[in-house]
Amino acid sequence: MKSVACNPYLPLYEYVPDGEPRVFDGRLYIYGSHDTSGGDWFCLEDYVVWSAPVDDLSQWRCEGISYRREQDPHNVDGKWELFAPDVVKGPDGRYYLFYCLRMQQEFGVAVSENPAGPFAFYGHIHYPDGSIFRENMPYDPAVLVDDDGRIYLYYGYTSEVIAAKLGATVSPGCMVVELKPDMVTVAGASNICLPRDIHTEGTGFENHGYYEGPSIRKMNGRYYLVFSSEVCHELCYAVSDRPRDGFVYGGVIVSNGDIGMHGRQYPVCLPGNNHGGLVCIKGQYYMFYQRHTQCTQFSRQGCAELVSILPDGSIPQVEMTSSGLNGGPLPAKGVWPAAYACHLTHADGEKMLRYREADPAVLPFIREEAAAAGEEAGNSYIHNITDGTTIGFKYFQADSVGRIALVLRGTCSGRFVLYSDEVAEERILAAVSVEAESMEWQKVSVPVTWDGVHALYLRYQGEGSVDLKELEFGEQEK
Repeated sequence: MKSVACNPYLPLYEYVPDGEPRVFDGRLYIYGSHDTSGGDWFCLEDYVVWSAPVDDLSQWRCEGISYRREQDPHNVDGKWELFAPDVVKGPDGRYYLFYCLRMQQEFGVAVSENPAGPFAFYGHIHYPDGSIFRENMPYDPAVLVDDDGRIYLYYGYTSEVIAAKLGATVSPGCMVVELKPDMVTVAGASNICLPRDIHTEGTGFENHGYYEGPSIRKMNGRYYLVFSSEVCHELCYAVSDRPRDGFVYGGVIVSNGDIGMHGRQYPVCLPGNNHGGLVCIKGQYYMFYQRHTQCTQFSRQGCAELVSILPDGSIPQVEMTSSGLNGGPLPAKGVWPAAYACHLTHADGEKMLRYREADPAVLPFIREEAAAAGEEAGNSYIHNITDGTTIGFKYFQADSVGRIALVLRGTCSGRFVLYSDEVAEERILAAVSVEAESMEWQKVSVPVTWDGVHALYLRYQGEGSVDLKELEFGEQEK
């Protein structure tokens, strides 16, 4: 919808996870890896860059392909995928893209005169003697150009399984090493700045040890290091007064299943790996992260939430919403794709929690149809809604809403119960019967009386399976 920002913040046909938000010259740029709709592996596409003006975070523009995997001279056949990147402005005013390729124990660096790219290969991170830097699994680069001009590279992956496949030494935690001003030469030894799971006892990082995905920012004079923990679905943070050590565990900023929020033990949607970063835009702080679609780990989409940095420097955990960068609730007007749901649960929470065993024949999930001839993308919708499935949107601004319609299809016999704010008997808005024996989309409608700012939940009760494409809001009759 025009001039409204949502979650995910990019078009529903786009899959850019591992998003690093960076502000350059009045625009917010997103640098991430690039998944495929319905893909069978991570990061199958080349890098693309999207950007939006900081004054309107709803107006995203695709800047096009910024870097292709075969541009790396060690990957000229394009065999290996481009994993999570980062981009910073170097001392010379140019923009440097840091990346790693699957199965390659090294970091590549590319450079551009423009933050949108395209980027040209520049070199591999190396020691002063020219030999390639391969210490402790180079993976997931994050870069800080400090106020004094010194440059730090953070990285690391703690999977024993992957290390064994590579014949590599697993990262003992999050590593940091200084770079010379040329952006590719190591200046001195690396050190551990965050402990991994088996080294957390007595550190304050217990049960939240570093796993992967570092993202570094300097804010309010302190160093904030965001990371994906051993729990995988959560992005945590640590804070220090120094760039290389002294980091103290701060807490969870966001879980892509809202686990831990208000004591929640079961996810509000299918969780999975998580990666993102913090950014300050016009005095407000946002946390970027990713959600999972299509009942797989390989079709991830970028999301973002407004966060608060309290006077003591702490960041409370934030909930997943449908409104994200909008800065307030979404207008309950017109048509909204169901794929903007931030809550999507099966009746059995255990099946949601065991996301690595997710069964698309059992669980509900967001799906994208194949594009029709001449179309850029297919419709996104919620697939496989069964008895007890709950769908939620946070939040809507309802102004005299008098009707809610659902566009659906399937083989089903039952009803959708609509709730305001929470799934509770006293919060029922309405119920609408659904009877379908067709894969053609049809609309069912129910009168309501709804005003104010609320979450909206839909729970299906009945037999069969339903797909939900859209919600449509209408005004009260006068």
